[in-house]
Amino acid sequence: MSDLASHPGTTTASPDGDHDDERPDRRRAAERARQVLSATWRPGLILVLLWVGWWIVTAAEVFPAYLVPTPGDVWATLIEDWEMLAEHTWVTTYETVVGFVLAAVIGMLAAVLIVYSPTLEKALYPLILFAQVIPKIAIAPILVVWFGFGPMPKVILAVLIAFFPVVVSGVAGLRSTDPELLDLSATMGASRWKTFRKIRFPGALPHLLSGLKVAVTLAVVGAVVGEFVGADEGLGYVLLLASGNLNSALLFADLILMSALGVVLFILVEAAEALLIPWHASRRQGVPLTTS
Repeated sequence: MSDLASHPGTTTASPDGDHDDERPDRRRAAERARQVLSATWRPGLILVLLWVGWWIVTAAEVFPAYLVPTPGDVWATLIEDWEMLAEHTWVTTYETVVGFVLAAVIGMLAAVLIVYSPTLEKALYPLILFAQVIPKIAIAPILVVWFGFGPMPKVILAVLIAFFPVVVSGVAGLRSTDPELLDLSATMGASRWKTFRKIRFPGALPHLLSGLKVAVTLAVVGAVVGEFVGADEGLGYVLLLASGNLNSALLFADLILMSALGVVLFILVEAAEALLIPWHASRRQGVPLTTS
């Protein structure tokens, strides 16, 4: 008689019919599911508690309905005015994404210039800081006068607000490179471009992506601020329209969409971080280093 288990090319089956080599995959999938549940149940519980508190306050008529609408009224507004709200959400999303991408590119270029050139650092850094401390709401009317009521002023405001965290995080990341690695690359005859591409930039990604996660949420703020000052479309325009008409249900629905937009964009940057730096310690929190 031949024993199938004695042959190296065969696999044994468990009593329930599953192969032994499928068990590690199932364990990893179960571990990922536990991690997702562990990361989401707390904020989910807080949202449920906030919704319950909101419902209790409105049911008890603590505030007039024109000040605090019921959750049902807000939901009905989201359903009834969905086409209009979706159109304005798309406008704000476009302005935010374009502004964020430009801020990321320009901010990283500025960070590289600051790190590689002490002269440019002395010239640029004070100007960048000066531009950051200027209230952006004060710049918005000037941009509307210069560029009109189109998307350009909103994109520029999104760039101005999102630019600073990209520069700061990029400079911090590029300067955090181990000097011994730089000395080793110079000893091996690597060019400055190859050193940047192979050592400095990959090492700066954890800092840079942290700055990008801050910048993408600020870009939403910049686009909405621009729509406050001068626009005939976008979520900021809807907010002003609802406030002027004392339409609190539309006001709350608009605020929910603004928050959802920021959260979605943040999650997208978080997903990019997981793809670009899976090796970093920040991506391994709660994940076992070895699997049995």
